[in-house]
Amino acid sequence: MAGPAAADVKAGVDAWSRGDYARAIAEWQGPAERGDPDAQFNMGQAYKLGRGVPVDLARAEELFGKAAARGHLQAADNYGLLLFQRGEHTRAMPYVKAAAGRGDPRSQYLLGIAHFNGDNVEKDWVRAYALVGLAQQAGLPQASTARAQMDKYIPLQQRQQSVALASELAGAAQQARESQLAAFDLDATVPSPHSTPPASARAAHTARAPQAVSPESAAATAERAAESPRTAGADYARPRTPEVVTLPKSKPPAPAAAPAPVSPSASSGAWRVQLGAFGVAANAEALWSRVKARPELAGRSKLLVPTGKVTKLQAGGFASEAEARAACSRLAAAGFACIAARN
Repeated sequence: MAGPAAADVKAGVDAWSRGDYARAIAEWQGPAERGDPDAQFNMGQAYKLGRGVPVDLARAEELFGKAAARGHLQAADNYGLLLFQRGEHTRAMPYVKAAAGRGDPRSQYLLGIAHFNGDNVEKDWVRAYALVGLAQQAGLPQASTARAQMDKYIPLQQRQQSVALASELAGAAQQARESQLAAFDLDATVPSPHSTPPASARAAHTARAPQAVSPESAAATAERAAESPRTAGADYARPRTPEVVTLPKSKPPAPAAAPAPVSPSASSGAWRVQLGAFGVAANAEALWSRVKARPELAGRSKLLVPTGKVTKLQAGGFASEAEARAACSRLAAAGFACIAARN
């Protein structure tokens, strides 16, 4: 949404960042009522966290659902979790599956528990162990506990089989993230999951196997892992601490002290990795400050590449595609979005 509405959403983001939640709500209210998905998502976060408004999970769910229907991925993630948490497992599962397919560790964890217990999905202990393992690699604390419980029931052979499946799932999630970043560059809309899921494919068993974690407990712990608003723009990483809400897709005014973009030609090596695309260049700088010390990026050149309405954050200097993809794989496991790209 361009023009005054987008400016209102941006003003609300700035107010939220200052801790002026009442002003943020006042800025987002109008655009949210007119159907702006970023404003709806931000209002949903406010109602979920009780900042500027009383805690109202029903209202938060409603707003997340509206934004999700307009293709807002982060809203779809939260919508699925809230549905699941209040027992709407059948309605929630398409959203949980979609988010897990994008590499969201909360949803990977939740879907893994569902596959272990055979709740609204087929009972598949190999897939369950692989999904919970991916969530554990991403740093989700409760995944370690669940996997330790699964070790008591899942045979060693199936746990070994899960290694190859986890690699396959991680690769598919990487491709999904690349597709979403490309769609954002083209200003395209990524459709949300259909509200009606396929029929359950629960396997028949003569006796119910022990549940490592109950569905309700899994949903609650997954929800607690996401009590802060998400990052802005097209950054699909899942940081654990910053409280930043989604920025509007239209280009806001440039900050007075915006860093000068670095020319892609400044880096050595034929390949680079892309870490996100942002409507505000300062957000790219903020992400770089968090990742530049990681060993995967040691000695790499920071690249800020203006593309249409966004600024891409990239790191250059990779000698081969394999080297760039290996770095992305490790970064993704740590919770940072990443795609490999040729110069």
